[in-house]
This record gives sequence, structure tokens and C-alpha cells, in this order.
Amino acid sequence: MVAEGLLYTKEHEWIKIEGDNAIVGITDHAQEMLGEITYAELPKIGRKLETGAEMAVVESSKAASDVFAPVGGEVVEINQALETKPELINEDCYKSGWICKLKISDKDAAKKLMSAKEYEEYLKGL
Repeated sequence: MVAEGLLYTKEHEWIKIEGDNAIVGITDHAQEMLGEITYAELPKIGRKLETGAEMAVVESSKAASDVFAPVGGEVVEINQALETKPELINEDCYKSGWICKLKISDKDAAKKLMSAKEYEEYLKGL
């Protein structure tokens, strides 16, 4: 499933822009490929990230996968629920399974991201 109203990266992150902030998570495709997520290493609040920088790590019984920042910014909030329930990413990656919120510093980076329709087309080519 690809959620409408979000922007997507080729590395399977999604972002929802709300004013100067952005909520970031991994896509349904990414969580399906990983399988049951058993651990999420979240970024530290206050950490400044460049666009494309490693932001977090999610681990499953199959693999560990880096999560990259779709846009540059400062981490202003993390989804603390993931520290004890990382499976929220599997259960609802677009709502309760979000990873962090960024105060965007690189707004131009969002222009390079894919719409839901473009991301669906991208997935068909994989």
C-alpha cells in the first residue's frame, strides 16, 4: 500500500510535510521486505541531518536496514513508542509507526521526492 499525500524516496522512506516540520517513516514496501521488526534505533533529539544522511536503523529477524533523511533538518521529536514496540512499524507504518519529526532546513530536497503515484510506478520497476 502506498499512502496518498506523502512524498517518497527511492530508499523507501516517506515524509509528510506540515509547515516547517516533517514526519518521517519507512514505507509499507520497506517493512514488508524487512519482515517482523524487532528493534528500532532512533535518532537523538537535536541531531542535525543533511539530506540523505543515515537517520535511524530498523532491525528484523532478516536484516538491519538504515533509514535515511529524505530532507535535511533537525530532529525535534522521536516516536518513543518504537523503543518498546518496534512492531508498530509493521502494524501501521504510515500512522503509529512513524520514526521521527524533523524541523526542515533543506526545503528544496522535498522537490526531488516522488508523489504516491510516482512511487507506485517506481515499485513496479523493482
